[in-house]
Amino acid sequence: MQLDTIKKRRGRPPKSGRDTTNTKTELISSGVEHFTQFGFASSGLEQILKKVSVPKGSFYHYFANKEVFGLAVIDYYNSYFSRKLDSHLKNDQLAPEQRLLSFVEDAKAGIERYNFNRGCLVGNLEQEIAVLPDSHREKLAMVMRGWQRKISDHLKVLYPDTEQEERHLLAEFFWIGWEGAVSRCKLVQTTQPIDLFINHYLLLLKK
Repeated sequence: MQLDTIKKRRGRPPKSGRDTTNTKTELISSGVEHFTQFGFASSGLEQILKKVSVPKGSFYHYFANKEVFGLAVIDYYNSYFSRKLDSHLKNDQLAPEQRLLSFVEDAKAGIERYNFNRGCLVGNLEQEIAVLPDSHREKLAMVMRGWQRKISDHLKVLYPDTEQEERHLLAEFFWIGWEGAVSRCKLVQTTQPIDLFINHYLLLLKK
């Protein structure tokens, strides 16, 4: 009888007076932090749940499974990162040619603040794409297209006479190089790879 009661309660929110929306956000935020550092495929849920004091049984009230949770984490990170990009690329207080550099310096400071243990969640997940669910592949591709559009729009401000196709290619190239540079920073424990990349990218734009 007791076992039946436990089974019926699986997936219900804990009766602790916690706000359901806040708890879900806390879980996602904890997931961003954990997956950014340790990856998705090899990570269990225990540490993520422990950090926000949510029992494992209650997790399924918020998310059907780990795959759905991963999609929510990617969406959350995309919203955060897109706002960060916009705060630099659309900053009217800076000259257009300084906005991308402002984003770069902000990102470097963040990497150093976390002692090179974290980086870009999307870039990290791309490196383990072979073992991720297909839904994650589709989501990551969609996110990256959105980021590329933001860089392409910025390039249109900088170089209004540039053809749209060329801007799109330059924007795609930016993210290919950027993600590689951020990953290399974690390896060498310095932001020099980002400096190397951005300096050459800016030279490419001027040609």
